[in-house]
Amino acid sequence: MTRTSRRPGTTTASVVGVVAAGVPLAVLAVFFVLPVGGMLARGFVDDGTFDPGGVLQVLTRPRVHRVLAFTVLSAGSATVLAVLLGVPAAYVLSRLRFPGVRLLRAVVVVPFVLPTVVVGVAFRQLFAASGPLGGLGLDGTPVAIVLALVFFNIAVVVRTVGAQWDGLDPRREEAAAALGARPAQVWWTVTLPALRPAIVSAASVVFLFCATAFGVVLTLGGLRYATVETEIYLLTTTFLDLQAAAALSLLQILAVVALLLLAHRARATEVALARVDRPRRRPRPRDAWAFVVLGLVLALVVAPVATLVARSLRTADGWGFDHYRALAAGPTEGGSNALRVPVTTAVENSLRIAVDATVVAVVLGLLVVLVTTRPRPAGRRAARWARALDGIFMLPLGVSAVTLGFGFLVTLDRPPLDLRSSGMLVPIAQAMVALPLVVRVLSPVLGSIDDRQRQAAATLGAGPLRVLRDVDLALVWRPLLAAAGFAFAVSLGEFGATSFLSRADRPTLPVVIFQLISRPGVDNAAMATAAAVVLGALIVTVMALVELMPRRGRIA
Repeated sequence: MTRTSRRPGTTTASVVGVVAAGVPLAVLAVFFVLPVGGMLARGFVDDGTFDPGGVLQVLTRPRVHRVLAFTVLSAGSATVLAVLLGVPAAYVLSRLRFPGVRLLRAVVVVPFVLPTVVVGVAFRQLFAASGPLGGLGLDGTPVAIVLALVFFNIAVVVRTVGAQWDGLDPRREEAAAALGARPAQVWWTVTLPALRPAIVSAASVVFLFCATAFGVVLTLGGLRYATVETEIYLLTTTFLDLQAAAALSLLQILAVVALLLLAHRARATEVALARVDRPRRRPRPRDAWAFVVLGLVLALVVAPVATLVARSLRTADGWGFDHYRALAAGPTEGGSNALRVPVTTAVENSLRIAVDATVVAVVLGLLVVLVTTRPRPAGRRAARWARALDGIFMLPLGVSAVTLGFGFLVTLDRPPLDLRSSGMLVPIAQAMVALPLVVRVLSPVLGSIDDRQRQAAATLGAGPLRVLRDVDLALVWRPLLAAAGFAFAVSLGEFGATSFLSRADRPTLPVVIFQLISRPGVDNAAMATAAAVVLGALIVTVMALVELMPRRGRIA
């Protein structure tokens, strides 16, 4: 029997791989699987006995039917409208060349990075009786919710479809035109089939985001119009009906997983298409219709933001920064406003928590991507293991942040995991929300590194850790900073889980905004607009720095 030879460093590499996979899995097990499982388990257990029939009975309630119907209707309507507006806008912003196109592209993308609670406040001000569009009577209606969802998600369509459009081979369209096809025929027979995977992928993601929107629907719909996400919040905080919340959480998880699989299949088809460098052309008269649609998109994007900023500066005597000064002053004597702490304290809390959450999300995400993108011996088992690990860390996308936050409360409340008083509880919850985004940003970048560079470094005597430092991290540090920026922005605006976990004396800025809009009073509403502007400005600044950062390759 001959002894199998091992390459130098194989054992070390194996140990590093086990640690790199084991640490994130352990964190995910404790801070995601355990809280979500605990939340669901409490819904399935009634008086100490397993009662799955009770959960199924919840799905027969008339209100649950109304919630499910409104979720599907609002998300579906917003998705259709986002696609109808987003595809022409993507055409103008990705295929045409004219002055200011980069600025317009940035303006269209801005809404996606805004926190949902900020978007909700902006649309409330836009459609309020005293707002610019108050005469339309849309305040507190499903139409306002759908428009807000479109505002928030149209950037997904523009960026996804635009990136695909920008890389299509123009020779197929040119050949069809040379054979006598009219522009409309070229669109239907050549361009649209090539764009279909990107459109399906974008639509499935938009529907996912719309169906799980929390701050937008809670702010605009209140108790009258509820989606599955907001209903879970109301059932857990107002009615303490864990069984119904568990039933809806389970239903939501199944639906979101199906949507993620659909988006993954569409994205795989999209990647398989040939891509070329396609020069942009100047607009033609026949492009006028697309510019009209882009104008509608810009109006939808600019009007709520402009209204929000204007209302934050409007005072009883004219214009000024009175509402911002009231925010900085904090609670008043007698509690005439809803503030519990000055806004400066809330900003400090948000920034500190966001930094902690970003560090956790980036470290875990980098470890996951290093394991899932490294070349490994050929074989179905290894490939399945890598795909499974990558899919496991996408699970937080399929679970309501509300479910996660409440799960933290009901499971991490006893030794050895009594973390209710820990300052890391909110950052860890936010890190779980941001983790899938970090993985998605870093995975294509690390996956594109030529393994021959690692082999060359190993041949020259570098150990696994040295190869990791000198090859992988050296090439990925700029995208890593970009991923950190995305995680930081997500953490700053996170509201679903944070609404459960933040302490009364240490609220984050989104929690302060919701406290203000939840209490009646003109002063509270005015300060809510000012706080929303502050939070929006913080996040837009972070994302602007990310976009301006020079980095290797493009991050879509």
